[in-house]
Amino acid sequence: MSSHFSRSCAIALAGALLFMNGGAWAQQAPAAGAAQQQQPQGPIAADLVAVQPDWTKVCGSDPQTKKELCYTTRDFGVSAKEGEAPQPLLALAVYDPKSDDQKIIRLLLPPGLMLKPGFRFAIDKGTPESGAFEICFPNGCFAEAKVKKAVVDGMKKAEKMSVVVKNQANNEVTFHLPLANFGKAFDGPAIDPKVLEEQQKKLQEELQKKAEEERKRLEAQKSAAPTAPKK
Repeated sequence: MSSHFSRSCAIALAGALLFMNGGAWAQQAPAAGAAQQQQPQGPIAADLVAVQPDWTKVCGSDPQTKKELCYTTRDFGVSAKEGEAPQPLLALAVYDPKSDDQKIIRLLLPPGLMLKPGFRFAIDKGTPESGAFEICFPNGCFAEAKVKKAVVDGMKKAEKMSVVVKNQANNEVTFHLPLANFGKAFDGPAIDPKVLEEQQKKLQEELQKKAEEERKRLEAQKSAAPTAPKK
């Protein structure tokens, strides 16, 4: 699906994906390998922006425990040029098993990272927490950290979350994610299933349209390319 999550990984995570059927979410991952090919030396930092208008909260019943489970999620990315829409690079989902003090922070990260060190994250200037990569697909990798409720409570009041990973050149890469309105969404009502279904349908239509536009653009470039003279 080209290089986009497009509007929302939350939409792609709906239904069966609610409880970490990871393959389909990974299909929404950005093809960010190209960004890894020419890596500058030393630490790298990127201030990401939200890709879609707001956080999305989805709730359902865990088929194993039969308990209610909700997650609140949003995609983040960067703009290649000033004024352009941000291209998705990373997704964050915070899982909230009801009646459980342990919460789960899940990330979908681009490929091309060193997996063994795992990742670290901090809320504002708080103490860093650690997490590990769970599984990778060609287009992206899942990483997860189990945290206490207090960590999520801190996220509700925080301005940003910093995620630190290492690239293939062993350089630290820090992503700064804005957390504005996270608390409101986390404590608020879940999205209506019918609305979610409509958003998912619209998402698929948008993806098909973008794929067709990209195909036409590549065909136009190929047609316009000069033909090498015959020897």
